[in-house]
Amino acid sequence: MVFKRRTPKSYSRSFVEFFYPRGGWGRAGRYVVHRLRRLPDPAHKISRGIAAGVFASFTPFYGLHFFTAAFVAWMIRGNILASLLATFFGNPITFPLIAALSVEIGTVLLGRPHVPPQDILIGFSLASIELWGNFAAIFTAAEAEWTYLWRFFNRIFLPYLVGGIAPGIVAGFSVYYMANPIIASYQRGRIKKMKERFEAKRRAAEAAKAQRAEEPPAERVPPAKGQEQ
Repeated sequence: MVFKRRTPKSYSRSFVEFFYPRGGWGRAGRYVVHRLRRLPDPAHKISRGIAAGVFASFTPFYGLHFFTAAFVAWMIRGNILASLLATFFGNPITFPLIAALSVEIGTVLLGRPHVPPQDILIGFSLASIELWGNFAAIFTAAEAEWTYLWRFFNRIFLPYLVGGIAPGIVAGFSVYYMANPIIASYQRGRIKKMKERFEAKRRAAEAAKAQRAEEPPAERVPPAKGQEQ
């Protein structure tokens, strides 16, 4: 295959790079910013996509943030690719803070008891295990068990979903109003540079054409004797 890695990446390496990408989070962040600035859409549409991606990071749909961001971007007429890149806002560094804040707000709004932050990670892990076990039960003789999943939904998932809406909207609007003028300024500067390069090439072509016009025409050399027909 043309695009196959020369050295296959191991599962352990993929796991490590999920928490700390090769080159560091700074390099990964600069790459995302670079890609966002070079998108062809208007600044306001790109900024809407970024807001959608940031909002999606506040939802408990882990593993589905790309789809959530794309759907929200489509709903608000934002750039879908920008929304996918902006889900970088949700990463192993920010997710614990987002989860703790969202669940805390959700429990207050729903009148539920407080959930310690460490229980959130444990809850998602156990729910994933039980969900996978129920999926495997379809093809085996094992029985599906939904007791913990139901408790997880009421104790963690629902408060997370409800509590993440407000901070997600605030973060999305904040990022939109910060990104829009920056991207617009960058696009204006880029267009200006492209016009300057085009104008320089046009002037160079005209100068070369004028120089050729000023040159005297080359005299015709008469053929030597014996070569006349």
